[in-house]
Amino acid sequence: MESPFKTPCKQASGSRGYAGSLGTPVTIPASPFMQKLGCGTGVNVYLMNRVGKKPHSPWAVKKISSKCVKTKQNIYQKRLCEEAEILKDLHHPNIIGFRALTTAKDGSQCLAMEYGGERSLNDLIEQRREEGLKAFPVASIEKVALHVARGLRYLHNEKKILHGDIKSGNVVIKGDFETVKICDVGVSLHLDEKLKALDPKADYIGTEPWNPKEAIEGGIITDKADIFAYGLTLWEMMTLSIPHLEVLDSEGDTDSSFDEGDFDEDGYYERLGTRPPLDAESLGGAYQRMVELFCLCTAEDPAKRPSATQIVQVLEANMEAAD
Repeated sequence: MESPFKTPCKQASGSRGYAGSLGTPVTIPASPFMQKLGCGTGVNVYLMNRVGKKPHSPWAVKKISSKCVKTKQNIYQKRLCEEAEILKDLHHPNIIGFRALTTAKDGSQCLAMEYGGERSLNDLIEQRREEGLKAFPVASIEKVALHVARGLRYLHNEKKILHGDIKSGNVVIKGDFETVKICDVGVSLHLDEKLKALDPKADYIGTEPWNPKEAIEGGIITDKADIFAYGLTLWEMMTLSIPHLEVLDSEGDTDSSFDEGDFDEDGYYERLGTRPPLDAESLGGAYQRMVELFCLCTAEDPAKRPSATQIVQVLEANMEAAD
């Protein structure tokens, strides 16, 4: 098919922390006094509604989980500090903004960030699946594709950073796709001028179903690792499934709610790093551009994947042509 896409943190003792360059003292409530938004490995994320004489936008606060085993708390605290150092230097409309690195009243280390939206893209996918709906409208997929690609272009080209864990759970959505922002740079890697991992011995962590072949097999990590995971994120929006965990029934339809006994573990590990199947015919012609982009981004050979810059150029050109 001919495709247009061919083309170390330190903190003064006793300080409650400061909101970046704003210089505003920050006080973070204890966890029970905030709404829990989600959780990750060793951390929880809460919604912090700020009150004062003037209206303040809410923050998302990432804290070390109280259930985290003590032997690993130092590891997660170090990772949280490293994430704060990276986030402080990022300023882009499609990337969650830094607000503060501080200590809560309960003594836990906290990273306060811009609150980018009510839900993650993964939440919206799960809701849509539970409601018995099919793929997202193509306009929504194209908007996510463009805005996430813009964020990746900024990370790769301007900041020389590989996000390292692109997936629906790390894309936050406000309203009806009014804004689309990338979050969680906690496992990012630095890139050199050729967009290869600056430290070849650094581990690519990612999340298993979204990891590219080069990460699984110990190959060279470049900006194209993010592009592979980006392609799978678009696939998620078209299938409402988790990559490589889909199970096909006798009629060939994807069934995401399968029993553990149906899970083929050997088959799952064989599929990792490959392009999952997609029934483009049932999606219809309107989705052709997104199907093509997904296929290009999930090529097993990183050199055959487009760069974030190329993706943005083509998507913006298509948008202008449509206008």
